[in-house]
Amino acid sequence: MADLWRNINGTSDANLTGKYRHKWVEENFLPPNKGAETISTGTRNFLGRALPERRLKIFAGIMILGFLIVIAKTSYWQIFNGEKYLALSENNRIRIKPIPAERGVIVDKFGKQLVQNVPNFSLNIVPQDVPREGIKRREVVESVATTTGLSYEEIEALLYKYRFHRLESITVKDNLDYSAALKQYIKNAELPGVNIESGTRRNYEFTNFDNPNKALSLSHILGYLGKINDAELEKLGANGYLISDNIGRTGLEKIYEKELRGIYGKKKIEVDAYGREQNIVAQEAPVPGKNLYLSIDLEAQQQLEKFISAGATKEHPRLAAVALNPQTGAILAMVSWPAYDNNKFAGGISRDDYATLSTDPDQPLFNRVIAGSYPSGSTIKPVMVAAALEEGVITKNTTIMSVGGIYVGDRFFRDWRVGGHGATNAQKAIAQSINSFFYYIGGGYRDFEGLGVERIAKYLKKFGLGAITGIDLTGEAPGLVPDPTWKQANKKEQWYIGDTYNLSIGQGDLLVTPLQVAVWTAAIANGGRVVHPHLGEKLVDPATNTITTLGKEPTDPVISAPSVNLAKQGMGECVKTGSCHLLSYLPFTAGGKTGTAQWSATKNTHAWFTAFAPYENPQVVITVLMEEGGEGGVVSIPIAREFLAWWGKKYLTQ
Repeated sequence: MADLWRNINGTSDANLTGKYRHKWVEENFLPPNKGAETISTGTRNFLGRALPERRLKIFAGIMILGFLIVIAKTSYWQIFNGEKYLALSENNRIRIKPIPAERGVIVDKFGKQLVQNVPNFSLNIVPQDVPREGIKRREVVESVATTTGLSYEEIEALLYKYRFHRLESITVKDNLDYSAALKQYIKNAELPGVNIESGTRRNYEFTNFDNPNKALSLSHILGYLGKINDAELEKLGANGYLISDNIGRTGLEKIYEKELRGIYGKKKIEVDAYGREQNIVAQEAPVPGKNLYLSIDLEAQQQLEKFISAGATKEHPRLAAVALNPQTGAILAMVSWPAYDNNKFAGGISRDDYATLSTDPDQPLFNRVIAGSYPSGSTIKPVMVAAALEEGVITKNTTIMSVGGIYVGDRFFRDWRVGGHGATNAQKAIAQSINSFFYYIGGGYRDFEGLGVERIAKYLKKFGLGAITGIDLTGEAPGLVPDPTWKQANKKEQWYIGDTYNLSIGQGDLLVTPLQVAVWTAAIANGGRVVHPHLGEKLVDPATNTITTLGKEPTDPVISAPSVNLAKQGMGECVKTGSCHLLSYLPFTAGGKTGTAQWSATKNTHAWFTAFAPYENPQVVITVLMEEGGEGGVVSIPIAREFLAWWGKKYLTQ
């Protein structure tokens, strides 16, 4: 230490006085302008503190505050949010993966399968596992874009769109066949977040009369599946739907979506750095969807389609037909023509194919049976007779004289036969479709009081007109029962007696669907009970064999037996002596009614025919419509007769 106190001349510290020793220490050891504490002479306490006490306190405070922040942050992460961050950490290694349920199949009344679940592979992305930036992310996105045919920007937009669903698997390309899926699996083996996943898709076989199991016209009945959209996902996400799910779009697939879909299972898995499954930790099996049994007889569907397609011509390509049980409302067959191939939708329809279908002037996507609205023509006349009898406007003995039509002012409301049909009662009026009789009972004439528009509308609605039938299909139209209030509101015109006359014979603004015509035909046949048409008969749980019965019972009779029976007799007389005479060649009895509906001043009339059989114990109703077909008794009856002949051989000889 003595060396520290030597002066520049070699003088030892012992020779320095306290004054000079203080100065020497200040100059050589302390910072400028900083003082040192007094150094005691003769001691070893040579230097004082280099920092002031105030600075030391500030430094200590900062250290303590930093320590407290570290403790607080650690507590926040570990104590208050420990579970959250543990879960995030675990997601890098352990995940819960949904296991899709097998969708229930749809079969006909005899158990013939109408749809299939076939193996399907898809290219999927899990946003969580895709690198967030850099060269590796670009490599992943470019590879997926090349594989799928989408652009780089589209893939990035997809990842951004589902950024809040980071752990969900997003389908980018669906319906890969096995060989293509295998190639993609190998190609994408080193791409994080890109997976090839297996599942099933719906297969709807289409028309081929050599194939005993399929019919093109089933497309309107079965419908098809499609990818869930954002609005549906927001609405149904709480019910277990995921981004890449398919959902029923139309037809029975949509109506029974909940029952057919089943319930997802769960699989707890370990994943590698690429998000690929390595080990299964735990598993919960999915619950398969229920199987749907229909009232449809596949063979009947094929036969009706065969007769309808044969009856279609280049000039008259648009037809509709429905056959149902008049006692229960169960649909036996339903054909809207032309039809379409719903397999094109099941695999994701191309823009070109959809444009072709949606712009076709014959509207193959349109189900005419339930959604086509047409004037009923004379098929409404049995209902008019039943209503007039019920209200006491006529009796079974009432007769009017048909002289070719009636005059109201300068307007002439004509019969179809010049000179008229002579003395006419209710049965003859239905059988020969004599308009004058219905002018009388509908609007009245001279001193004969008719039903009037209010009572006509009341009974038409009793028989199901002006409202949907409630069939288990999407897109049903209610039709229209016009009245003075409706005309004033929609046409800004008052109601005239001529409007009532037109309504009485199924013309004017009255609109009905082919299904509604079949329903009121069933009511005439079964004694006045309005049936609820349905396609679904029962749901069967494949796991428990639990059966859920579908459909509704018919209503109580909406009209008395004597009134409806006289209308039924008129339809029977139509087959024996009237415009339905072609059915008299069947080996069993029947009742029917033709209809020719005017709807345009420049286009041909719609051709109707509706019938039931056997007459004594009706078991089937068949209704046929040909758009712009002309006379119902010419073009529609042959189709119905062929179907009834086939039906009788199968159902009446068993």
